[in-house]
Amino acid sequence: MKRRAPAGRACPAGLVHATAIVDPGARLGPGVAVGPYAVIEPEVMLGRGCVVHSHAVIGGPAEIGAGTRIHPYAVVGTDPQDHKWKGERTIARIGARCEIREFATINRGTGRGGGETVVMDDSYVMAHAHVAHDCRLGSHVVIANMCSLAGHVVVDDHVVFGGMSAVSQYVRIGRCAFVAAGAMLERDLPPFGIAAGDRARLAGVNLVGMRRLGLSDEARRAIKGAYAILLRKGVAFRLALREIEASWGVIPEVRAILDFIGDSRTGIVPPG
Repeated sequence: MKRRAPAGRACPAGLVHATAIVDPGARLGPGVAVGPYAVIEPEVMLGRGCVVHSHAVIGGPAEIGAGTRIHPYAVVGTDPQDHKWKGERTIARIGARCEIREFATINRGTGRGGGETVVMDDSYVMAHAHVAHDCRLGSHVVIANMCSLAGHVVVDDHVVFGGMSAVSQYVRIGRCAFVAAGAMLERDLPPFGIAAGDRARLAGVNLVGMRRLGLSDEARRAIKGAYAILLRKGVAFRLALREIEASWGVIPEVRAILDFIGDSRTGIVPPG
């Protein structure tokens, strides 16, 4: 049984505020703090040291990793916004050390979509952003204010979304890609690429992201060379891929780009 902080006082670490509503079926790990008027529903698991700020709502089933902070008025783990969902048991899984900021929403999955929505460790979902049902986000993902991800979107590690961008359902975004502010992305974005505009076009290579990852000079040169070919106008796509394969196909990061393109179901975002 968690200790209750007195009403009218801020909630110190490891205490549940007296005005919070925590269902008996929820499980709170050591050091969890729950602020005033927060609501935690049945089948919610909060890992060690989580902080749920005032007025936040966590629906269940949901699993929240250690050290994650959920800010005021954020809503996590509630029913999916999908007519295909018929009340089946699904879940939202949030990793460790994530930040879910004010008014952000993360819905559970649907039975037909795999049954779970996932946000992995060290990700940052900013104010008013939306992560829809059955999305699967990797680690170190940053979603800026008012960005919206439709259902079934797959996001690899170290991807950054600019403010007020949006992604259509079933789209995949590769590792260390960047979706610019205001972009409307309807097709897959390969690793290390930049998408910008409405409707989004391939606009370049994410040099800042590559530096932050600490990629070798060789890898960065190969990626820039590969994208120079992809962005070249008047060249058939299949011929561009052959040229990239011949020039840099042995470089693991370029191999990842080629494999990503080969696996794409929605098609690749076209060059600008």
